[in-house]
Amino acid sequence: MMKICHGFTNKRVDALSEIFPHFPIGLQLWPQSQRKAKGLREGYTFSLLENATDTYQFTVLAGTQHIREIFERFAGTVPDEAFFILEFYMTDPAFTDPEAAPPSPSVHYSPYMPISEMFEILAPYWDRLLHDGFVGFGLANNRASIELFYSEEKLLTCFTDNHLRLTNQLARTGLKHYKDLPLHTDLGHDHLSLLCLDRPQLPAELQTFSERDLDYAHFCREIVENLGMYPVEESISFFFSRKEQNQIEAQLRQNPEFADFAEEDFGGLLLDWHDFVGECSSRFEGDLWEYRQGLRLRDMIQYIIDASPAIVRERICEALQESDERFQQSLIDSRKRLDSPSAPLPTEEHFWRNGVIRNAGVDLRRDLIRCGWYKP
Repeated sequence: MMKICHGFTNKRVDALSEIFPHFPIGLQLWPQSQRKAKGLREGYTFSLLENATDTYQFTVLAGTQHIREIFERFAGTVPDEAFFILEFYMTDPAFTDPEAAPPSPSVHYSPYMPISEMFEILAPYWDRLLHDGFVGFGLANNRASIELFYSEEKLLTCFTDNHLRLTNQLARTGLKHYKDLPLHTDLGHDHLSLLCLDRPQLPAELQTFSERDLDYAHFCREIVENLGMYPVEESISFFFSRKEQNQIEAQLRQNPEFADFAEEDFGGLLLDWHDFVGECSSRFEGDLWEYRQGLRLRDMIQYIIDASPAIVRERICEALQESDERFQQSLIDSRKRLDSPSAPLPTEEHFWRNGVIRNAGVDLRRDLIRCGWYKP
């Protein structure tokens, strides 16, 4: 697979559009791969998600008309609200240092909002989102345990704990299930932004757009602004079924110290810890009370880890690994302990309370001096 500069003009025929009507124009096979492409077909496959007991992963290969229909049907099953996910490159991958690590796309989340409001804002962007080879997008509701994402590879992936409902929705769009579904991602291909193509090569619905409006960097930033989106780390990845989240909620309610957080989205709490670690790794501008709230958040997450079945515990620890390692690296004076949780665990299990961060701002350093932290 190769990234193509968004200003490059491409003259090849898109072999995939010959197989699937309305296949996204932003992905094209290499000439030597086109013969193998004859085995490709629209359809979907699914399997139980790794390290899960009741969550399924679906992979869908289809043209843009089917993809749009699936999003609309899927959105109709999302209770109340969802958040939008947008993934795009902040810099052109074709102009990066070839000896450096390949660039990663920037990932943004919107706040939770009503689906109808989200789709109204996205209405002018649908065709560009579906066709541009430098853009991926989706929607999710963590509490409802559903996520739908259409990647820059132009594959649709869905995570759900209600696979029967989704198979029914896919059947209504005319897509068939295949146990072994060949994918174009296994073949050599190029990614193209819409500016790569001459005007006649674009789908009819995009030919009247200006170059500025066809530029993914421009229209993606518009979406980020219009939906009030914020950047997130791509490395933070997790998915919990409704059953698992209900178990977590019940566990939090049993602990008077954490009961107020029982109705919170647990995935959001993991992201809050990640954000707190990011602040501590650069320069923490809060005071001691705010710093203690961050440590209390990690206490609560640990409480859930210790009370969860092994399969859930493993997934939480995997999501925490990078953040925990960063926080440990930011600590100094680790032979001393800042406070102790109400039900203390062994020191090695509450490493975040051993020492304090080296990048303490003025307010935190002042409060630590007042409470005698720096006394010999």
